[in-house]
Amino acid sequence: MTDDDRDAQGPDDAPDGARQPDQPRQPAEPRQPAELSGHEMLFGTPDDDPEPATDTDPDRRRGSLALPIIAVTVAVVTVVAACFVVFGDVLGSAGQPTAEPATTSATARPGAAQFGPSATPTPTPTPTPSGEPTPRAATAAPVDADLPAPSVASVPAGTVVTEGDVRSPLGSVAYHYRVVADGSNGYDVQYSGFTSTLPVPVSVTLIDIAPSVGDGLTSYGVGSVLLGGPTSAPTSGGTPLGTSQPSYLGTIVTYSSAPSADGVPLEIGPDKVLAVQSVAWSIPPRETNIAPADSGPASLAAGTVTSTTDAGAPRRYLVSPNDTTDAVAARFGISVAALIYLNAGLQVLDDEQRLFEGTTLNLDPASV
Repeated sequence: MTDDDRDAQGPDDAPDGARQPDQPRQPAEPRQPAELSGHEMLFGTPDDDPEPATDTDPDRRRGSLALPIIAVTVAVVTVVAACFVVFGDVLGSAGQPTAEPATTSATARPGAAQFGPSATPTPTPTPTPSGEPTPRAATAAPVDADLPAPSVASVPAGTVVTEGDVRSPLGSVAYHYRVVADGSNGYDVQYSGFTSTLPVPVSVTLIDIAPSVGDGLTSYGVGSVLLGGPTSAPTSGGTPLGTSQPSYLGTIVTYSSAPSADGVPLEIGPDKVLAVQSVAWSIPPRETNIAPADSGPASLAAGTVTSTTDAGAPRRYLVSPNDTTDAVAARFGISVAALIYLNAGLQVLDDEQRLFEGTTLNLDPASV
């Protein structure tokens, strides 16, 4: 194409894609503010970029993520601020603290961080259910107040209830013993005429199970007392027996009290039994106004009589489930006060005074 041809061609006749060097680029018409999107208001329009960014441009990617991050941050801050306002009394950041209820005392947990004035409240103890059994001492029934107080008289003071003479198999040891009532429901054991040719101290005791001569004593029984060593003349002694019911002690035992086995013949060594003798008791009946008689099992008194006296009266009673003091007392024809008197320290459950299942009750006035 010649220069004349190009001069004759108008602007509209320029080939596609050809740009006239003498015609400047027309800027894009700006959009109205109301038509801009949020993204365009923050980051501008594509035409504002001197060089439009592509999807692979790092700056463009960071810009596109900024708005969601800001939105999430604003939402979190708003929620946290609302929590501080609503729960300020718990977190300690909402102005004046809320008063605690008058029935709850606040105490801090040791080692726990405290948030404001509200600390961990002390829990109120759980009350024991009213129906749960609570052991307590038995009490007499109101009707018992109109009856004579239960009583058992003591054996008169000075009454001899047993006595006898003891002599070892070879006659090395000999003495006389007797048991005397003290008038206060107790007894004293007295020894007289004691003689011994053994080179070791000798003692005596009362026990319930008889050993054999030559055995080693394993129990010192009741009323154990040192009689003495070798004697040149008879001696005497005594001690309180320590029981109000001595009749179960069926044997009097004499034994060696040698302090050591060194240089001592085996048969008279420490605790070796030297003499054994049976005891025959003669305790007179004690006056009492308690006279149990079994009328047979009944409701709330269905236990078993496990032993009787020589006269056939009930002596021991085994409590069955749900037995009560008043029903058991009625079965044996005595007052509740008498039942308690015969069983010092008797424990019961609840206001109905139910007895502990498996308990053995004493019904013998002579055993008190």
